[in-house]
Amino acid sequence: MQVEIDKKSGFCTGVVNAIRKAEEELQRGKLYCIGDIVHNNLEMERLQKKGLETIEHKEFTELKNCRVLFRAHGEPPSSYEIARKNGVEVVDASCPVVLNLQRRIREAYEAIRGEGGQIVIYGKRGHAEVIGLVGQTCGEALVVENEDDLRQIDFTKPVVVFSQTTKSLDGFRAISALIRQRGGKRVTVYDTICRKVANRIPQLRDFARMHDVIIFVSGKKSSNGKQLYTVCKEVNPRTYFVESAEELSAEMFEGVNSVGISGATSTPLWVTEEIRDRILEK
Repeated sequence: MQVEIDKKSGFCTGVVNAIRKAEEELQRGKLYCIGDIVHNNLEMERLQKKGLETIEHKEFTELKNCRVLFRAHGEPPSSYEIARKNGVEVVDASCPVVLNLQRRIREAYEAIRGEGGQIVIYGKRGHAEVIGLVGQTCGEALVVENEDDLRQIDFTKPVVVFSQTTKSLDGFRAISALIRQRGGKRVTVYDTICRKVANRIPQLRDFARMHDVIIFVSGKKSSNGKQLYTVCKEVNPRTYFVESAEELSAEMFEGVNSVGISGATSTPLWVTEEIRDRILEK
């Protein structure tokens, strides 16, 4: 049986940099991280063994005189202010793509607030990146996930639309078109989806077609993983979502000549390699 790992799968640059920073800082001792540094339980367990402690925002507000890593998703301005007041050393692993988007949203907000304009963000409500983006607007940005959410928008005023970097390009284009239809010339749209994520979809469709079975590897918390798994499943019905090699079963490979293994931007290469080795043992 032929088994191939998708060369385009695995950590994006932002996640690679965040994990590298965490490993470097852990050599100096205790390090906290607000939320999971990556949405993959196996990678989280590996880093926890090295001394990384995951905390929530409430715990972060109570910390003093320690080191805290801000993960690739980015943080709102309030987190930096809390760190300053509490003597917390920030290890900033925010993805440069996200930091650039935060800056653009902040500038757009300052430019249109005097006219009563609205910043609209196409994204998942409550997602860590989205919280950081909304924070650039003093909490005033409107988050839209679907057409029903457009009822929040006052189309008699200027509207500037951005997107969470990891959202579907097709979904963003569809929601943007609806907003333009309703707001006309008062609407400005900026496509801020990370192309390293968006460009994977056409390639992933081709990869899924090439194999009898696709094993898609991702943490269950990963939004990107769920999105890319759906892409595979639409092309190849014999696509299975697994988090680890322990979830593989012989039934998945009955009558199969070729297996493709792919994963989310939060899936470490060592996990996909472990799964490949386990399949070859069968």
